[in-house]
Amino acid sequence: MGLRTTISERQRRLGLELKHLREQAGLTAAEAAERIDMGRVQLSQIETAKTSILTPRLRELCDLYGCTDKDYIDALVAVSEATGKGWWSAHRKRRSLDALNTAELEASCTALRMHQSLFIPGLFQTSDYARAIFASPGLGFERSEGALEFRMERQKVLTREDPPTVRAVIHESALHMRFGGAKVLREQLLHLVELARLPHITIQIYPFSAQAYGALSGNFVHVVPGVPELGTVLLELPAGLQYLGDRPSLDRYEGLFRHLAENALDPIDVSLAPEAHSVKDSLALIQHVLYTL
Repeated sequence: MGLRTTISERQRRLGLELKHLREQAGLTAAEAAERIDMGRVQLSQIETAKTSILTPRLRELCDLYGCTDKDYIDALVAVSEATGKGWWSAHRKRRSLDALNTAELEASCTALRMHQSLFIPGLFQTSDYARAIFASPGLGFERSEGALEFRMERQKVLTREDPPTVRAVIHESALHMRFGGAKVLREQLLHLVELARLPHITIQIYPFSAQAYGALSGNFVHVVPGVPELGTVLLELPAGLQYLGDRPSLDRYEGLFRHLAENALDPIDVSLAPEAHSVKDSLALIQHVLYTL
């Protein structure tokens, strides 16, 4: 079997997890390979995701490394055995690897935590709002209907049979950025309110009046699978996405999101009667912005 020329984030992460387990066990690649009668080069290629690993071999490595967490090992096996194929496969030749990785990660997650400061999160965007962003000069987004189609397809994760729990903290700045004009923004904000009606979606607004902490935290998405230790934080950078999966980073961003949520306004709750709403909850702030459009 030849070496991979393109490595997905799922494949890269499996290799990193196996390397992390080996290092925790205090073994070099040469020592570990010798213990299970595998070539050192082959083990190195597995850890760098240049080649795959058979399930019995993966379990043998976990046993060698002293890993006894059955759920974690089963999750590693699932990651290893996944084909990487899904609806996004039809876009493989036209979309970036980051876009494909994002779709695959979202498809296998049980929870999503998002923070955005200048845009409504992509999974929440209307087609007109997304089109206006793609068309805006200087933002670095792809300008094609294919990119728009891909983003709209990604949103189906919110309405699938077993959707992930989604919690988003959106900075108030994003409510005022008029991509596409007042009409497009108005429809976008109304769409946010409609999404908040779904029981698995929680949306909070981080107001200008709160600490600057929210504005300085940057945009990120924490993708949480069934085994949280295999979660991934996606950082949106000018050069593309950065993927964080080490335990300290996952803990740091979990704490960061908790801090953002605690300091944001109360979530949008359309089930309450108008008189029951706090003067300073997320829905009230969105309604105020809508009034100005």
